[in-house]
Amino acid sequence: MTPARSTTRSRRALVAALTALVALGATVTTTDAAAGDGHRRGACTSSRPAKDGPAREVLRVAEQARTEMDLKSVIVRVTVDGRDLVTTALGESMTGVPADPAMHFRNGNVAISYMGTALLRLVDQGKVGLDDPVARWLPDLPNGERITLRMLAASTTGLADYVPLPEFQQTVYGHPFRQWTAKEVVALSTGQPRWYDPGTNWNYSHANFVLLGAALEKITGTRLDVLLRRQIMGPLGLRETTNSFTPDIPEPVLHAFSDDRGIYEESTFWNPSWTTAPGAVQTTDICDLARSAAAIGSGELLSPSSYRELLNPGTVGLGHATPTCPATVCLANTEATHYGMGVVVLGDWISQHPLFFGYSASMDYLPSERLAIAVSTTQGPAAADGHTAHVIAQRIAAALAPEHPIPDFG
Repeated sequence: MTPARSTTRSRRALVAALTALVALGATVTTTDAAAGDGHRRGACTSSRPAKDGPAREVLRVAEQARTEMDLKSVIVRVTVDGRDLVTTALGESMTGVPADPAMHFRNGNVAISYMGTALLRLVDQGKVGLDDPVARWLPDLPNGERITLRMLAASTTGLADYVPLPEFQQTVYGHPFRQWTAKEVVALSTGQPRWYDPGTNWNYSHANFVLLGAALEKITGTRLDVLLRRQIMGPLGLRETTNSFTPDIPEPVLHAFSDDRGIYEESTFWNPSWTTAPGAVQTTDICDLARSAAAIGSGELLSPSSYRELLNPGTVGLGHATPTCPATVCLANTEATHYGMGVVVLGDWISQHPLFFGYSASMDYLPSERLAIAVSTTQGPAAADGHTAHVIAQRIAAALAPEHPIPDFG
């Protein structure tokens, strides 16, 4: 499914507003595209202050949300046609340390969107087919002959999600610095009854993406972090997006704080090894997140046919509750709001919104307007639970493209 295009008037208004700001020098930063190729040059820095117009409205939304939601930091970048509308950082990383756009944070399931696109690039290169059985590369996976690469990337295998399992929850909260292996987390899922027959329903399961990473390594004979650098980060110029096999984060670091264990405490270096496939446990900065929103959301690296698969690999109509898969797990996928291949289609927007122990982020792209929104937040002691970054992205979208709201998903 291709997202619906908006009226020409709204796009012209947005682009005209951006052009006016650029002419005034209000948005010229060292993060602007070079020669129109969309690749960043130099550090990720704040835009010059905007007194009015769309950039000022984005700042107003971010400032209001930081106060209202008790957020320790809010970092935002909005681009149109790959050019900076506004880049800013509000609040603090730590007490007395101002937040900065160059700070790195965990990008969670944004890396899953890279894996989905990497798989589709391999399809475009004729190396695999989406409906190839994964038993060819993962012979030890139960029912692997009935599970396809498409099902892994679209999360339709029927594998239980290990994250909500009581035994996992108890361990991950009791020992947040523990290093998990791919074998351990997949075993938690495969040790549960299958929620449905492969390909017949939909649920979000972290195990699918751990297995997808393993399959990509077997298909290419290349370690996943190297593969993603060659297929995604390198071509897109994502110089600040890197994998780590440890909980470390490159400097400068955006620190996170969480009350998930009943007290408000620093969670920056809690171990993210369980979140997705080894080699795709990444950190990024806000400029790379905005670049990713535009590049992944537009299918920049894909053929037209693979871009269509990215947006709907057959998940529309799936996601119905069964005795083994409750409605809170098997969420309905409609034509307007559904899961793609490592991305979420939310109305006219292509999105991902990771959440990890005090970190919240959102990347959202509106193809018809070439509008990219990237938000990262960290929470204060009284912050509400949930995707605060995605809520801010929704508010920015309402201000800049009111004809194209970003709906909720799940």
